[in-house]
Amino acid sequence: MAGRRLPSLGLSEAERAELASLASRRRTAQALALRARIVLACAEGAENRAVAGQLGVCADTVGKWRRRYLERRLGGLLDEPRSGAPRRIDDIRIEAVVTRTLESLPPDATHWSSRGMARASGVSVSTVQRIWRAFGLQPHRLETFKLSTDPDFVAKVRDVVALYMAPPERALVLCVDEKSQIQALDRSQPMLPLRPGQPARRSHDYTRHGTTSLFAALDVATGQVIGKCYPRHRAAEFRRFLDEIEAAVPKGLDVHLVMDNYATHKTKLIRDWLAKRPRWHVHLTPTSSSWINQVERFFATLTDKQIRRGVHRSVAELQAAIEGFIAAHNASPKPFRWTRSAAAAAPECQR
Repeated sequence: MAGRRLPSLGLSEAERAELASLASRRRTAQALALRARIVLACAEGAENRAVAGQLGVCADTVGKWRRRYLERRLGGLLDEPRSGAPRRIDDIRIEAVVTRTLESLPPDATHWSSRGMARASGVSVSTVQRIWRAFGLQPHRLETFKLSTDPDFVAKVRDVVALYMAPPERALVLCVDEKSQIQALDRSQPMLPLRPGQPARRSHDYTRHGTTSLFAALDVATGQVIGKCYPRHRAAEFRRFLDEIEAAVPKGLDVHLVMDNYATHKTKLIRDWLAKRPRWHVHLTPTSSSWINQVERFFATLTDKQIRRGVHRSVAELQAAIEGFIAAHNASPKPFRWTRSAAAAAPECQR
Protein backbone atom coordinates (compact mmCIF):
# COMPACT_ATOMS: atom_id res chain seq x y z
CA MET A 1 0.00 0.00 0.00
CA ALA A 2 1.51 3.36 -1.00
CA GLY A 3 2.16 5.86 1.76
CA ARG A 4 0.58 9.31 1.93
CA ARG A 5 2.25 11.65 -0.56
CA LEU A 6 4.07 14.45 1.24
CA PRO A 7 3.39 18.00 0.01
CA SER A 8 6.23 19.72 -1.82
CA LEU A 9 7.96 22.55 0.03
CA GLY A 10 8.47 24.50 -3.20
CA LEU A 11 11.52 26.51 -2.18
CA SER A 12 12.31 29.68 -4.08
CA GLU A 13 15.92 30.51 -4.89
CA ALA A 14 15.93 33.18 -2.18
CA GLU A 15 14.55 30.77 0.42
CA ARG A 16 17.02 28.07 -0.55
CA ALA A 17 19.92 30.52 -0.27
CA GLU A 18 18.75 31.74 3.15
CA LEU A 19 18.33 28.19 4.45
CA ALA A 20 21.76 27.18 3.14
CA SER A 21 23.26 30.19 4.91
CA LEU A 22 21.58 29.28 8.19
CA ALA A 23 22.68 25.65 7.87
CA SER A 24 26.33 26.36 7.12
CA ARG A 25 27.15 29.65 8.86
CA ARG A 26 29.35 28.93 11.88
CA ARG A 27 27.67 31.60 13.97
CA THR A 28 24.13 30.27 13.56
CA ALA A 29 22.55 28.76 16.69
CA GLN A 30 22.78 24.98 16.27
CA ALA A 31 19.03 24.35 16.82
CA LEU A 32 18.16 26.76 14.01
CA ALA A 33 20.90 25.32 11.77
CA LEU A 34 19.48 21.81 12.25
CA ARG A 35 15.98 22.98 11.33
CA ALA A 36 17.35 24.58 8.16
CA ARG A 37 19.13 21.33 7.22
CA ILE A 38 15.88 19.40 7.79
CA VAL A 39 13.95 21.69 5.44
CA LEU A 40 16.66 21.55 2.78
CA ALA A 41 16.71 17.75 2.91
CA CYS A 42 12.90 17.59 2.72
CA ALA A 43 12.95 19.95 -0.27
CA GLU A 44 15.01 17.37 -2.16
CA GLY A 45 12.03 15.02 -2.03
CA ALA A 46 13.25 12.69 0.73
CA GLU A 47 10.72 11.14 3.11
CA ASN A 48 10.70 11.99 6.81
CA ARG A 49 12.31 8.70 7.87
CA ALA A 50 15.12 9.08 5.37
CA VAL A 51 15.82 12.66 6.49
CA ALA A 52 15.70 11.56 10.12
CA GLY A 53 18.27 8.82 9.49
CA GLN A 54 20.49 11.21 7.55
CA LEU A 55 20.53 13.91 10.25
CA GLY A 56 20.33 11.72 13.36
CA VAL A 57 16.93 12.92 14.62
CA CYS A 58 13.56 11.24 14.98
CA ALA A 59 10.97 11.22 12.19
CA ASP A 60 8.48 13.20 14.32
CA THR A 61 10.98 16.05 14.55
CA VAL A 62 11.36 16.09 10.77
CA GLY A 63 7.59 16.07 10.34
CA LYS A 64 7.17 18.96 12.80
CA TRP A 65 9.57 21.31 11.00
CA ARG A 66 8.27 20.27 7.57
CA ARG A 67 4.75 21.28 8.65
CA ARG A 68 5.93 24.48 10.31
CA TYR A 69 7.78 25.51 7.17
CA LEU A 70 4.78 24.79 4.94
CA GLU A 71 2.57 26.91 7.21
CA ARG A 72 4.88 29.87 7.97
CA ARG A 73 7.93 29.51 5.70
CA LEU A 74 11.16 30.84 7.27
CA GLY A 75 9.32 32.32 10.24
CA GLY A 76 8.12 28.85 11.17
CA LEU A 77 11.65 27.77 12.08
CA LEU A 78 11.79 30.17 15.02
CA ASP A 79 10.73 29.01 18.48
CA GLU A 80 7.09 29.62 19.41
CA PRO A 81 6.28 31.92 22.34
CA ARG A 82 6.20 30.17 25.70
CA SER A 83 3.24 30.21 28.08
CA GLY A 84 3.38 32.48 31.12
CA ALA A 85 3.95 36.17 31.59
CA PRO A 86 4.40 38.24 28.43
CA ARG A 87 7.97 38.72 27.32
CA ARG A 88 9.57 42.04 28.09
CA ILE A 89 12.51 41.41 25.74
CA ASP A 90 11.49 41.34 22.09
CA ASP A 91 13.06 39.30 19.29
CA ILE A 92 15.13 42.23 18.05
CA ARG A 93 16.90 42.66 21.40
CA ILE A 94 17.38 38.89 21.75
CA GLU A 95 18.91 38.77 18.28
CA ALA A 96 21.17 41.68 19.20
CA VAL A 97 22.48 39.80 22.27
CA VAL A 98 23.05 36.62 20.29
CA THR A 99 24.75 38.46 17.42
CA ARG A 100 26.96 40.46 19.80
CA THR A 101 27.93 37.26 21.61
CA LEU A 102 28.84 35.45 18.41
CA GLU A 103 30.36 38.21 16.34
CA SER A 104 32.16 40.55 18.73
CA LEU A 105 34.50 40.62 21.72
CA PRO A 106 34.49 42.89 24.76
CA PRO A 107 37.18 45.63 24.75
CA ASP A 108 38.75 44.41 28.00
CA ALA A 109 38.62 40.60 27.72
CA THR A 110 39.00 37.64 25.38
CA HIS A 111 35.35 36.55 25.79
CA TRP A 112 32.04 37.82 27.06
CA SER A 113 30.86 37.31 30.62
CA SER A 114 27.16 37.52 31.47
CA ARG A 115 27.74 40.72 33.46
CA GLY A 116 29.76 42.31 30.65
CA MET A 117 27.12 41.39 28.07
CA ALA A 118 24.37 42.74 30.32
CA ARG A 119 26.15 46.11 30.60
CA ALA A 120 26.82 46.27 26.87
CA SER A 121 23.27 45.26 25.86
CA GLY A 122 21.28 47.14 28.49
CA VAL A 123 19.52 44.05 29.87
CA SER A 124 19.78 42.16 33.15
CA VAL A 125 22.35 39.48 33.87
CA SER A 126 19.61 36.86 34.27
CA THR A 127 18.19 37.82 30.85
CA VAL A 128 21.59 37.30 29.23
CA GLN A 129 21.92 33.94 30.96
CA ARG A 130 18.47 32.83 29.76
CA ILE A 131 19.24 33.87 26.18
CA TRP A 132 22.56 32.05 26.25
CA ARG A 133 20.93 28.89 27.62
CA ALA A 134 18.19 29.02 24.98
CA PHE A 135 20.72 29.28 22.16
CA GLY A 136 23.32 26.95 23.65
CA LEU A 137 25.95 29.68 23.99
CA GLN A 138 28.81 29.23 26.47
CA PRO A 139 31.41 31.96 25.92
CA HIS A 140 33.36 30.92 29.03
CA ARG A 141 34.16 27.49 27.59
CA LEU A 142 37.01 26.72 25.22
CA GLU A 143 37.87 23.37 23.67
CA THR A 144 41.03 22.43 21.80
CA PHE A 145 41.63 20.44 18.64
CA LYS A 146 44.49 19.47 16.37
CA LEU A 147 44.25 18.40 12.74
CA SER A 148 46.71 15.99 11.21
CA THR A 149 48.75 17.36 8.31
CA ASP A 150 49.87 13.89 7.23
CA PRO A 151 49.53 13.69 3.41
CA ASP A 152 48.67 9.99 3.76
CA PHE A 153 46.13 10.56 6.53
CA VAL A 154 43.17 8.84 4.87
CA ALA A 155 45.18 5.84 3.68
CA LYS A 156 46.68 5.29 7.13
CA VAL A 157 43.32 5.61 8.90
CA ARG A 158 41.79 3.09 6.50
CA ASP A 159 44.71 0.70 7.03
CA VAL A 160 44.59 0.82 10.85
CA VAL A 161 40.80 0.81 11.20
CA ALA A 162 40.59 -2.17 8.81
CA LEU A 163 42.76 -4.11 11.28
CA TYR A 164 40.40 -3.20 14.12
CA MET A 165 37.18 -3.96 12.25
CA ALA A 166 38.33 -7.10 10.36
CA PRO A 167 41.61 -8.48 11.76
CA PRO A 168 43.41 -11.04 9.56
CA GLU A 169 43.21 -14.73 10.44
CA ARG A 170 46.02 -16.40 12.38
CA ALA A 171 47.44 -13.03 13.32
CA LEU A 172 47.78 -10.86 16.39
CA VAL A 173 47.04 -7.13 16.16
CA LEU A 174 49.07 -5.22 18.75
CA CYS A 175 48.86 -1.49 19.47
CA VAL A 176 52.27 -0.40 20.74
CA ASP A 177 53.55 2.82 22.27
CA GLU A 178 55.48 4.14 25.25
CA LYS A 179 54.36 6.32 28.12
CA SER A 180 57.58 8.15 28.83
CA GLN A 181 58.89 10.10 31.82
CA ILE A 182 56.37 8.82 34.38
CA GLN A 183 57.34 10.56 37.60
CA ALA A 184 57.61 8.85 40.98
CA LEU A 185 56.01 11.55 43.14
CA ASP A 186 55.72 11.71 46.92
CA ARG A 187 53.59 14.37 48.59
CA SER A 188 55.26 16.74 51.04
CA GLN A 189 52.61 15.93 53.67
CA PRO A 190 50.58 12.78 54.35
CA MET A 191 47.28 12.56 52.50
CA LEU A 192 44.12 13.30 54.48
CA PRO A 193 41.63 10.45 53.98
CA LEU A 194 38.10 10.55 52.65
CA ARG A 195 35.48 11.50 55.24
CA PRO A 196 31.69 11.92 55.12
CA GLY A 197 31.02 15.22 53.41
CA GLN A 198 34.69 15.78 52.56
CA PRO A 199 36.84 14.37 49.74
CA ALA A 200 40.32 12.98 50.26
CA ARG A 201 42.91 15.78 50.29
CA ARG A 202 46.59 16.06 49.48
CA SER A 203 49.17 18.82 49.51
CA HIS A 204 49.72 20.62 46.22
CA ASP A 205 53.51 20.35 46.47
CA TYR A 206 55.49 17.16 46.02
CA THR A 207 58.93 15.58 45.94
CA ARG A 208 60.31 13.92 42.80
CA HIS A 209 62.04 10.56 43.11
CA GLY A 210 62.98 9.90 39.48
CA THR A 211 61.17 8.70 36.36
CA THR A 212 60.48 5.55 34.40
CA SER A 213 59.12 4.84 30.92
CA LEU A 214 56.49 2.20 30.21
CA PHE A 215 56.47 0.36 26.90
CA ALA A 216 53.14 -1.42 26.31
CA ALA A 217 51.49 -3.56 23.62
CA LEU A 218 47.71 -3.96 23.71
CA ASP A 219 46.17 -7.05 22.09
CA VAL A 220 43.18 -5.61 20.22
CA ALA A 221 41.26 -8.91 20.25
CA THR A 222 41.55 -9.77 23.96
CA GLY A 223 42.50 -6.53 25.70
CA GLN A 224 45.56 -8.13 27.31
CA VAL A 225 48.65 -5.98 27.71
CA ILE A 226 52.35 -6.77 27.50
CA GLY A 227 54.14 -4.09 29.48
CA LYS A 228 57.70 -3.40 30.57
CA CYS A 229 59.26 -0.45 32.38
CA TYR A 230 62.67 0.89 31.36
CA PRO A 231 64.73 3.77 32.75
CA ARG A 232 64.90 5.43 29.30
CA HIS A 233 62.91 5.35 26.04
CA ARG A 234 65.51 5.07 23.29
CA ALA A 235 65.63 2.75 20.29
CA ALA A 236 67.69 0.29 22.35
CA GLU A 237 64.89 -0.03 24.93
CA PHE A 238 62.27 -0.30 22.22
CA ARG A 239 64.15 -3.13 20.57
CA ARG A 240 64.41 -4.96 23.90
CA PHE A 241 60.65 -4.52 24.27
CA LEU A 242 60.10 -5.99 20.81
CA ASP A 243 62.13 -8.99 21.98
CA GLU A 244 59.66 -9.30 24.90
CA ILE A 245 56.74 -9.34 22.47
CA GLU A 246 58.47 -11.82 20.16
CA ALA A 247 58.96 -14.21 23.07
CA ALA A 248 55.33 -13.87 24.18
CA VAL A 249 53.62 -14.38 20.78
CA PRO A 250 53.19 -17.99 19.57
CA LYS A 251 55.41 -18.82 16.60
CA GLY A 252 52.53 -19.71 14.29
CA LEU A 253 50.96 -16.26 14.36
CA ASP A 254 51.72 -13.17 12.30
CA VAL A 255 52.14 -9.91 14.23
CA HIS A 256 50.53 -6.70 12.99
CA LEU A 257 52.06 -3.77 14.85
CA VAL A 258 50.16 -0.47 15.09
CA MET A 259 52.47 2.33 16.20
CA ASP A 260 53.11 6.05 15.68
CA ASN A 261 55.82 7.96 13.84
CA TYR A 262 58.08 8.58 16.84
CA ALA A 263 61.74 8.66 15.76
CA THR A 264 62.62 5.79 18.14
CA HIS A 265 60.35 3.48 16.13
CA LYS A 266 62.07 4.17 12.80
CA THR A 267 65.79 3.95 13.55
CA LYS A 268 68.08 1.61 11.61
CA LEU A 269 68.27 -0.66 14.67
CA ILE A 270 64.50 -1.18 14.62
CA ARG A 271 64.24 -1.42 10.82
CA ASP A 272 66.90 -4.13 10.78
CA TRP A 273 65.18 -6.02 13.61
CA LEU A 274 61.86 -5.99 11.74
CA ALA A 275 63.46 -6.91 8.40
CA LYS A 276 64.76 -10.16 9.90
CA ARG A 277 61.26 -11.17 11.02
CA PRO A 278 58.91 -11.55 8.03
CA ARG A 279 55.92 -12.40 10.22
CA TRP A 280 55.96 -8.83 11.61
CA HIS A 281 53.95 -6.19 9.73
CA VAL A 282 54.07 -2.50 10.67
CA HIS A 283 51.09 -0.13 10.37
CA LEU A 284 51.90 3.52 11.10
CA THR A 285 49.24 5.85 12.45
CA PRO A 286 48.92 9.35 10.92
CA THR A 287 50.83 12.19 12.56
CA SER A 288 48.99 13.99 15.40
CA SER A 289 46.49 11.13 15.62
CA SER A 290 47.14 9.35 18.89
CA TRP A 291 43.37 8.79 19.20
CA ILE A 292 43.59 5.96 16.66
CA ASN A 293 46.09 3.92 18.72
CA GLN A 294 44.08 1.90 21.22
CA VAL A 295 46.95 1.52 23.69
CA GLU A 296 46.57 5.25 24.40
CA ARG A 297 43.20 4.44 25.95
CA PHE A 298 44.93 1.94 28.23
CA PHE A 299 47.50 4.59 29.21
CA ALA A 300 44.66 6.95 30.12
CA THR A 301 43.11 4.28 32.36
CA LEU A 302 46.47 3.59 34.00
CA THR A 303 46.98 7.30 34.68
CA ASP A 304 43.48 7.76 36.07
CA LYS A 305 43.43 4.69 38.31
CA GLN A 306 47.04 4.31 39.43
CA ILE A 307 49.45 7.14 38.63
CA ARG A 308 47.65 10.46 39.10
CA ARG A 309 46.71 9.92 42.76
CA GLY A 310 49.46 7.47 43.62
CA VAL A 311 52.23 8.18 46.12
CA HIS A 312 55.53 6.60 45.09
CA ARG A 313 58.67 7.17 47.13
CA SER A 314 61.02 5.57 44.61
CA VAL A 315 61.18 4.50 40.99
CA ALA A 316 61.10 0.86 42.10
CA GLU A 317 57.87 1.53 44.00
CA LEU A 318 56.36 3.23 40.95
CA GLN A 319 57.34 0.36 38.65
CA ALA A 320 55.88 -2.17 41.09
CA ALA A 321 52.60 -0.24 41.12
CA ILE A 322 52.49 -0.17 37.29
CA GLU A 323 53.31 -3.87 37.02
CA GLY A 324 50.65 -4.67 39.61
CA PHE A 325 48.08 -2.67 37.65
CA ILE A 326 48.95 -4.52 34.42
CA ALA A 327 48.73 -7.89 36.19
CA ALA A 328 45.29 -7.02 37.61
CA HIS A 329 44.16 -5.80 34.18
CA ASN A 330 45.32 -9.01 32.49
CA ALA A 331 43.55 -11.16 35.09
CA SER A 332 40.23 -9.92 33.69
CA PRO A 333 40.96 -8.19 30.37
CA LYS A 334 38.31 -6.47 28.31
CA PRO A 335 39.03 -5.27 24.76
CA PHE A 336 38.03 -1.83 23.59
CA ARG A 337 35.28 -2.03 20.98
CA TRP A 338 36.02 0.02 17.87
CA THR A 339 32.74 0.95 16.16
CA ARG A 340 33.44 3.73 13.67
CA SER A 341 34.35 2.75 10.12
CA ALA A 342 37.33 4.28 8.35
CA ALA A 343 35.01 5.96 5.85
CA ALA A 344 33.26 7.78 8.71
CA ALA A 345 36.36 8.52 10.81
CA ALA A 346 38.70 9.92 8.16
CA PRO A 347 36.49 12.72 6.76
CA GLU A 348 35.35 13.83 10.23
CA CYS A 349 38.90 14.21 11.52
CA GLN A 350 40.00 16.20 8.48
CA ARG A 351 37.17 18.74 8.51
